[in-house]
This record gives sequence, C-alpha cells and structure tokens, in this order.
Amino acid sequence: MASSSSRSVERTIHQDYIARIRYSNALPPPPNPPKLLDIPNTGLASGQYTTPGFASRLAREQPLNIEADAELGMPLDLVGMPGIFDGDESSIQAPLHPPAPHPHDRALLRPLSTLGKPKFSDSGVSFLRRTEYISSYTSKSRFESTTSRSLIDNTGHRFKRPPTNVDKESPEFIKNQVEKSFEVAADNLKGTKTIRHPSNPNLKLQASYPLLPDLDAFTDAGGYITIKFLTNPVPPSSTYDVRLEHSLLRPVPPTEEEQMAKDAAKQAHELDPERNPPPDETIEYEFFLTETPEEASKFKRKFDALDSEKDEEALYTSTNGSGNGCFRFKRIRAYESASQTGSVHDKYDDEVMIAIHDGSDGLHQKAAYYYPILQRTAIRPQRTKNIHKHRLGLTNPDEEEKKTDFVDMRVEDPTDDMKAARDIYREYPYGKEDAQDDEDDDANGEVNGNDKGSQSPEPKDD
Repeated sequence: MASSSSRSVERTIHQDYIARIRYSNALPPPPNPPKLLDIPNTGLASGQYTTPGFASRLAREQPLNIEADAELGMPLDLVGMPGIFDGDESSIQAPLHPPAPHPHDRALLRPLSTLGKPKFSDSGVSFLRRTEYISSYTSKSRFESTTSRSLIDNTGHRFKRPPTNVDKESPEFIKNQVEKSFEVAADNLKGTKTIRHPSNPNLKLQASYPLLPDLDAFTDAGGYITIKFLTNPVPPSSTYDVRLEHSLLRPVPPTEEEQMAKDAAKQAHELDPERNPPPDETIEYEFFLTETPEEASKFKRKFDALDSEKDEEALYTSTNGSGNGCFRFKRIRAYESASQTGSVHDKYDDEVMIAIHDGSDGLHQKAAYYYPILQRTAIRPQRTKNIHKHRLGLTNPDEEEKKTDFVDMRVEDPTDDMKAARDIYREYPYGKEDAQDDEDDDANGEVNGNDKGSQSPEPKDD
C-alpha cells in the first residue's frame, strides 16, 4: 500500500484549460448582383489572358455609354448675358482689375518655392550650437611674438599711411576710376596672350572691341523701343516672312472724349485710390505690312547707307495722290499694349542693344557700339477697346469707326530741327532737361553749404 501511494504522488500532473473562441465575421452579399459583359474574345486556347495587350484591346473596343446633350454640358446661351448684344463683353470676361484677396487667403497664393518645411535659424538655440572644445592648445599657424608691435611695424620699410576719407560718390572719384579702368583695359590689350578667363582657363581671346556709343544713330527721343508680339501677326507658315522686319506700327492717339475720361479717372484715383482703380494706360496701335516681300526689300534698301542706289526714285513701288513715288503699306489689324516698362532715366540700366562693326564699311571704326533702350513694350490683338468705351459711356452706335486701310510712305532726309534734337544727346546722354535739373540741384547744394558755413564759428590759428 505504501508503494502504490508513493507512485500516485509522483504521477500528479497539473494542466491548464485552454479554450479557443472564434467569432464569425462573414461579409454580407453585395446589394446588386454582378453585371456580366458580353465581350467577344478568342477563348482560353489563345493564351492571351496574361498579356498586357488583352486588357488594352478590351478597353479600346468597349464603347463608352456616355449621353451628352447638344451643348456638351456647357450652356452657350447668351440671351441672359447683360449687354452682350451691345458690344459689352464684360459679363463673359475676367475683370480688368481683380479685387484684392482677403488677408486670410494670401497664404494660398504663396509660390511653390516657399512651400515645404520652414527653415528655422539656429541662433539662440542651446542644443544646436556648434561643438566648442575647451583646451589650452593654440594653433601653430598664428605666431605670437614677445617683441612690441611698434618695433615690428617700424622694421624695414613699413610705414602707416594716414587714413583718407574718400567720397566714392564724388564726380572726381568716379572720373578717376573710369580713367583707371581704361588704362587697365589698354594694358590688357597690349598682350592678349596673358588674358585668362576667370572661370574657364580653356577659353582664349580671339578678338577685342572697344565699347562705344553710336552718337550718329541717336533718334530724336534719345533711344529705341523694343516691341514684342504676344501672338503671331501673320498666318502660320513653314517659311519666315521677311516683311516683319520692315513693317509699320503706328500709335493711335485717343480722342478728346477718351482723353477726358482718362483724366477724370486719374483724378478720382488720386483722391481715393482704394475705391477708384487706376486709369487705363493702354496704347492703341495699327500694324501695317507691304503686299510682297520684294517691296519690303526695296524699302530696306532706302535705309542702307552703303547702297549707291538708295536715293533712286525707281525703288518706290507705288505712287501717291500727288504723283510722287512711295511705298504702300496695308493695314493688318489693330493692337494694344499689354505691358510696358522703362523710361528715359534708366535707359542704360537694364539692357542695351550692341552691334559689332569690323570697320570695313568706312562709316564706323572697329568697335562694339551700344544703343540705349527707352521702353520695352508687349502688344496683343485689340480686344478690350469696346469694353472700355462701354464702361466709360463713349459708345455711339451711329458713329462708324474710322480705320486707315493703307499708308503711303516716302523716305526723306531729316530736317535741321530733327538733327538738332538728335545732337542734344551727344553732350547730354539723358537729355538737356535732366542735365539742367542736375545743375540746379548742385547749385542749390553749394548755396546751402555756403549758408551753413557762414553760421559756423571762425577757425582759430594754431
């Protein structure tokens, strides 16, 4: 009995009860039964079900069941548009002066370059400071001498120059720097082999030209105007139309009513700029071209100083009402200025035109001549004229708009008055009026300086 009881004690095994509980998560059936499409195919025997072209062919052959109305989803009924049949298209066009955005919406107008994580500066942040090592080690690159500094300065031929107070804005300093630049350029041109490009040493100087102003080519306005067409002014073609190089662009002056309306809008804007928009400064143009490229080439010969036949009457292709020869230009369409920048005061600041002459024509020496740009204008086909007239109350349906169909032009030598107006810019690059204003300012500055000096105490003899 003792032995059986001991064995029963040894065989006692404790086991935990484990129960697995599973919950059903069956999805309900779809509300609509699947729609089977009857798509013809080649069957399983072709083996094309695994190729990408099978699905592409099915998408290409399956027609799209889209029902579009007669207006393709965009109503084109213009009956409800106010003033559309009176020539006022403002109801279907964007406003000329869009309203200012709300301050809460300005963050949405930020450019793409400013988007992203903001860059925080590490100034004043203790855990972003540079690692600083505290040590008694001193760099060997710095020599600390026990000799006094005054003795070191006086050793050899080192003498301290007295500090000079140079006014870099004074005319004398500017003149000296300009003359010095010409001397440096002349020294460099004596030995062209020693001139090196600052960034690319493989480049070599082939030729050098002095940069000079073409004083004989100044216009009566003192410069030139660059005009850019925002659209193609001629029908598209595979060949370049040479007539564009010798065309006419005539500004159309505003009428008395239009000028009075602009003046009134300008005065209202100056009195209350927040409520009244600025006046429209758009300039109207008429664009003219010759009938054939041959007429354009003959018109160009009239301005060629090296052409011996430029003064011949046979170059003219038409005859005007007086019986004299002329060039006839046909009106293409009307244009208006989209943007214009520049003025007389900054005609040398932004960009200039440069023409290189090798001196073979006998009229110019070998140099690179520069020509100032007074104004840069971009023009577009005229579309907003009727809208402006309707807003200003200048529309008159009984008055027919007068247009110039043709322009007859003769090329003649400039008059003495025009030559005198051009020669002013030889001595005064920005015009005589600006030079006179500068002289008056200098005179006022000298008078004010003398007045201040008279109030100062008299100097004492040392």
